[in-house]
Amino acid sequence: MSGAGGTTAARQATGGDIPVDTPRVPAREAAESELSKPMYHENDPNILQRGLNHFWDWVAGVFDAAAGAAPGGPAGLAVLALILIGLAAALWWRLGTPQRSSRTPEALFESDGPRSAAQHRATAEAHAAALRWTEAVQERMRAIVRSLEERALLDPRPGRTADEAATEAGRALPGHATRLRSAARDFDDVTYGGRTAGQPTYLALRTLDTELDEAKPVLPGASRGAAG
Repeated sequence: MSGAGGTTAARQATGGDIPVDTPRVPAREAAESELSKPMYHENDPNILQRGLNHFWDWVAGVFDAAAGAAPGGPAGLAVLALILIGLAAALWWRLGTPQRSSRTPEALFESDGPRSAAQHRATAEAHAAALRWTEAVQERMRAIVRSLEERALLDPRPGRTADEAATEAGRALPGHATRLRSAARDFDDVTYGGRTAGQPTYLALRTLDTELDEAKPVLPGASRGAAG
């Protein structure tokens, strides 16, 4: 009995109910083939979205690394960013905008219509009274050139620059040629070079304006006539 029972038990233990294991490689290939079907990828992000996701992940990693390296963590990084912004603003204010610093000298007079020398002088004095020396220098230089035009020592010409006016006026008033060129440089520096004028510069232009108003021009051929 025991022999027959043992044989039966052994047969049951080794019978047809043993589970069959599928080899790993074919199983993986079958899963990959199934998952590659379009129905599983209808809601996947496109190439552009995936690229943007990678980019923002990289940016976040950079900021995380910077925050970890900065003293105080994220708060320290924010303080450093504010300091850099403040330095950039200070440089921008001190040196002027790139557009202004890189401009070439342009017309002396603005395109707001012709104004008399007296009007420019009055505007210059108003700026000076308010301690706006840069604007006062600009208006006083315009008054000088407009006065020379009104006296027919300069031909009125739209688009004339301060340097051109100083050079042309220096031929008629050679005794003031050097100071005229200096005044033109001061005008260009504060108007196109981003510099700030001070009271001494304005007072020098005002004195020059007064002296030019009283100066007598050297007419062409006057020296030859006197020599003859």
